[in-house]
Amino acid sequence: MRSPADRLIERMQSLLWEEDVSSRPRPLQWLVWLLRLVYVVIRDLMDGELALRAMSLVYTTLLSFVPLLALSFSVLKAFGAHDFLQPMLLRFLEPMGAMGTELAGQIMQFVDRMKVGVLGAVGLAFLLYTVVSLLQKIEAAFNHVWQVRKLRPLAERFSNYLTITLIGPVLVFSALGITASIMNTRLVQHLVAIEPFGTLILSASKLVPYVLVSLAFTFIYVFFPNPRVRAGAAMVGGFVAGVLWQTTVWLFAGFIASSTKYTAIYSGFAIVILLLIWLYLNWMVLLVGAKVAFYIQHPHYMARTPVRMELSNRMRELLMLHVMHRIGEAHFRNRPPMTLDDLASCIGVPVGPVTQVVEALLDERFLVEVCGNDAAYVPAREIETIRMIDLLNAVRRHNESFYLNRNMIRPLAAVDGVMEGLQSAWERQLDGMTLRDLVVSGDQRSETSAS
Repeated sequence: MRSPADRLIERMQSLLWEEDVSSRPRPLQWLVWLLRLVYVVIRDLMDGELALRAMSLVYTTLLSFVPLLALSFSVLKAFGAHDFLQPMLLRFLEPMGAMGTELAGQIMQFVDRMKVGVLGAVGLAFLLYTVVSLLQKIEAAFNHVWQVRKLRPLAERFSNYLTITLIGPVLVFSALGITASIMNTRLVQHLVAIEPFGTLILSASKLVPYVLVSLAFTFIYVFFPNPRVRAGAAMVGGFVAGVLWQTTVWLFAGFIASSTKYTAIYSGFAIVILLLIWLYLNWMVLLVGAKVAFYIQHPHYMARTPVRMELSNRMRELLMLHVMHRIGEAHFRNRPPMTLDDLASCIGVPVGPVTQVVEALLDERFLVEVCGNDAAYVPAREIETIRMIDLLNAVRRHNESFYLNRNMIRPLAAVDGVMEGLQSAWERQLDGMTLRDLVVSGDQRSETSAS
């Protein structure tokens, strides 16, 4: 006999995933949607992949932290704002209490001793490599969250990473500087003296750091992932990450305050262990916020079981035809080249499966990538010379290797006859047909249906 708890869980599962709540009151619809979001995020946390990514980022952070601060210090020093770096570091390590203050002082001593201008070519190259490796690891982690396996082109990555390293500190300093300037204006000072405006302004000023943290997370979610992230999804993810981060700060500070016994056990290693834990929690918060942004942008992934975009043979062939038709049509009509996001939006599927097909077509040299604000794709040669049967054969044989291919299979007359019959049927159906014929036939069918 089932217990009341089991029946309650079964009822909740049925309400979340099986019942159609579209006809229910709007508050109930929002509640079900929110519970689904919480469910899938917790399920992804329990899966362990996010934890592995966070631990990898912790290791890279330990190698890259001082070089990253050194570069930021050099940029801020050019603006006369290098003294602004230490308060930011103290703010980040504040939950570690006295150990955080001590650690921040030691890190700043390392940064002060590191003179970027006298490192030499090899030293500067290693410095840039450690910083770029951290940023590349972050992008790879976000791409995993967004189920995209391909990094940006090398030139685009280098320019983006350079922008973050050099311009990021200036933007943060400018934002805080503008906030301080607004608070010190005569109008604001006059309003502070008038109630209830004074209380409201004081309360709002206390929220400024949290707003800036949420905006920083939002910027990261828009900027780092390879696929285009909508601003609304990034803002929701940034808000959730900001709230989680501040909650983590309070909880970790309380943990530090009650963990004096760890210092007695681990002695001088306690500060290192606590730093590792703190970095791990920060990266986990960042990745959880990215997951939230992903589910906001792609709500169809919010399912009872994890959605894995593994393409069947039929789906791979179908997507290949759609992708080549869209790209060929844009080329034929002299329209701008199409990006991955354009293709996904036109076809009506997520970016991940489209990326798999585009990568296969790039490998088989039917497409080439052109760089602009976003990577876009055009046919590798004139569409009159691209035969449909060649496209089909290419996508079917993609990922075959020297170690595993059809030539390794021992001949069997019955099976070989079936395969040859299928190939002959395809060749008869697509006899002489090119990509241009596919594009033009689509236009003719549109005209026929319109008439």
